[in-house]
Amino acid sequence: MSNEPRPFAIEILDTTLRDGAQGEGIAFSARDKLSVTETLDELGVAWIEAGNPGSNPKDLEFFRLAASLALRRAKLCAFGSTRKRGVKAAEDGQLQSLLSAETEGVAVFGKSWDLHVTQVLRVTEAENTAMIAETVGYLKDKGRIVIYDAEHFFDGWLANPGYALATLRSAWDAGADRIVLCDTNGGTFPEDIAAGAAAVREFLKLPADRAGALGIHTHNDCGLALANALCAVREGVRHIQGTLAGFGERCGNTALAALIPSLELKLKLRCLPEGNLVRLAELTRRVAEIANVSLNEDMPYVGLHAFSHKAGMHADGILKARRSFEHIDPAAVGNDRRFLISEVGGRSAIAERAKKLDPGITKDHPATLALAEKLKGLEASGWAFEGADASFELLVRRELGRYTPLFHLEAYRVMSEHPAGETIACSHAWVKVLVEGQTEIAAAEGDGPVNALDGALRRALTRFYPDLVQVRLEDYKVRVIDGKDATAARVRVLIESTDGRRSWNTLGVSADIIDASRAALVDSIEYKLIGDIERRYKAYL
Repeated sequence: MSNEPRPFAIEILDTTLRDGAQGEGIAFSARDKLSVTETLDELGVAWIEAGNPGSNPKDLEFFRLAASLALRRAKLCAFGSTRKRGVKAAEDGQLQSLLSAETEGVAVFGKSWDLHVTQVLRVTEAENTAMIAETVGYLKDKGRIVIYDAEHFFDGWLANPGYALATLRSAWDAGADRIVLCDTNGGTFPEDIAAGAAAVREFLKLPADRAGALGIHTHNDCGLALANALCAVREGVRHIQGTLAGFGERCGNTALAALIPSLELKLKLRCLPEGNLVRLAELTRRVAEIANVSLNEDMPYVGLHAFSHKAGMHADGILKARRSFEHIDPAAVGNDRRFLISEVGGRSAIAERAKKLDPGITKDHPATLALAEKLKGLEASGWAFEGADASFELLVRRELGRYTPLFHLEAYRVMSEHPAGETIACSHAWVKVLVEGQTEIAAAEGDGPVNALDGALRRALTRFYPDLVQVRLEDYKVRVIDGKDATAARVRVLIESTDGRRSWNTLGVSADIIDASRAALVDSIEYKLIGDIERRYKAYL
């Protein structure tokens, strides 16, 4: 058997730093862009479309800094348009800025839809095809790999197929290395994507050694970006553009984190270096974190919900035969299976979660039966543990007799002030805790009552547990359980905490929002302390 690596069947171009940056709420600094570039290179994509050096100083600065990056696989390409009308390519300032980026490849877009040619560019059809050909030829003469993006191709092909195809011929005959068919408005249906790609392949009569020159770029305005990209692949397209987490203009681009596993695991088309697929979930989350946005947890393959099981029948089926309710092994993409704890989850899900603390637990174990009954009562009162793994673990510990309180909150007081004539309110909290017979009292000021209570509680406990200085709240959610009781309604508080290495979720329920917050905060701190103690004990052994 040959030891040579199997060839890449699909060439991936990630445009998170260009098209993705056009998404609402996305703003990358030059340093952010460098971090995203290094992350995408770790994943192993072929191309990183990193921005338009002619559009803003930040992108120009990025390309200057990126020249010092030691990328292992990915190549950078700068992005821009064809030359302006009435200007020679060699005299076009925007093309000069593309060359100044000194990237191995350049991606240039041109018009394929006659509507854009005559009503947006306001040039003749002949002038547009000349702009395309001269731009591609000029950049090829400068030694660049040219990726030609046929903007609005599918709209143009449906409206005037002869002219849309003629624009591609201009780019191809001028030496373009890739011809990318763009569904720029995201409104094309899969059957038209497939027919359009087939028509292009037939029209250009791509030779066998250039079969991979055809590309696809889809947007998600009809929720079809992923399906459209897959249809194009089935028609022979081998260059795919998208953004890792699906960021992009309007409804976003093809989410590569959802597309790549389907190509690799379902169609057996290699996109990434061997072994890199298992890092997909981790690196997708890193890109979202750099962008300072929350990853869509419903995202296929890499989202938190992708392999979550709530129904008891599903949990029981998974434990007996994984394939019964999972289409792939979560570990293949670096994700995890989750059993959600609820009144419909069943004893199998409870037992599976409890096994992390006691491998001998089964669904018929007395502790499992007791927990199932306890959950029914708690959930009837508004508790919902499916989003609060840490609080559920503490519940299991109590039932198994493996829980020793590390502190006791003996008393607390929270006050909020709204000084007359002042626009800024202030909250104060006071707590009294007991740790191994020693009492500690502390107070703190905060932007709100929960912030003040959190600060006072951690200040009191830090004397005994210094590692708590690392803990901070990442998210805080409140939900009214039954609005019919108006302001007397019970509320559920869910908080997410982190110590910089890991994150965990806890909850509290009460008719008093401060008391519900107190319960969630106490669980959060106890979970952190118990985990740290057990890790140190295992390390000692």
